[in-house]
Amino acid sequence: MNILFLVIGLVLLILGGNWLLKAAVGFSLRLMIPKIVIGMTVVSFATSAPELIVSVKSALNGHADIALGNVIGSNIANLGLVLAITILLSTISVEKSFYKTDWPVMMVASLLLYGFIAFDGVLVRWEGIILFSFLIIFLVYLLRFQKPAVVDEMPEDDVMLPLYKDVLFLILGGLGLWGGSELLINGAIGLAENFNVSERVIGITIVSVGTSIPELAASVIAVIKKEKAISLGNLIGSNVFNILAVLGITSMITPVTVADPGLLNNDIFWMLFISFLILPLNFVPVKMKLTWKEGLILISLYLFFVIRMFI
Repeated sequence: MNILFLVIGLVLLILGGNWLLKAAVGFSLRLMIPKIVIGMTVVSFATSAPELIVSVKSALNGHADIALGNVIGSNIANLGLVLAITILLSTISVEKSFYKTDWPVMMVASLLLYGFIAFDGVLVRWEGIILFSFLIIFLVYLLRFQKPAVVDEMPEDDVMLPLYKDVLFLILGGLGLWGGSELLINGAIGLAENFNVSERVIGITIVSVGTSIPELAASVIAVIKKEKAISLGNLIGSNVFNILAVLGITSMITPVTVADPGLLNNDIFWMLFISFLILPLNFVPVKMKLTWKEGLILISLYLFFVIRMFI
């Protein structure tokens, strides 16, 4: 039953996030908000909705290790699994904005998170406010100075839908995210109890991979269609949002207290290591390109990380 809850929960989260995204873009177009602003704010928040809902509900229900493990695990999975599979299928050319903006911001966000929780094991409200404020500054900077670097991920939604469809997608999206998060969290906790595995391990492996499935699906589809819209910048942007938006908002609602020391002694260092590793991989062996060789390195590291979690 727990595995069934997990599967149904993941499906509902993915569908709910997609419906919410359609509704958000629809209402933004109706309000005549520029497409560039929609892409950087509305779309980014909507695609982070599954992680946000799961983390907030987990923290409120006293399962902070699932909330934090979900974000740390998603960040590791985005680079070690999603990016790895993408570049195993097709070489990616890296934009200059990667080392000028994207990577430095991801590292600052990651180090900020580490600094906030490493010493007291708690992410409190004022720390969440700092994280979220940093996100707002980053978005304003991108909108003012990095407009060409922002990819329109939803060109098919340029056509405005009827109002009743926007409202319907909004309601379905909200219900999907709520129901999906309930089932996913209950299934994850049940699995942890049945197999005598910590909530941290379930959060950082199964739950985090589940909430990273939309990014993986989008990346693989883009490669098959020979589109380069899914870039390294998109995945790094997702990591930045996971820390600054998901954990920022979660800790503003309720403090996130680490119960399992493994999150601080092991997992967060893996996140920092893989995040840092992306920089040298961009310059060796082929400058500003990520090929199948780098893909093998990343996916090998990710598999080693996951296997170690269960041993």
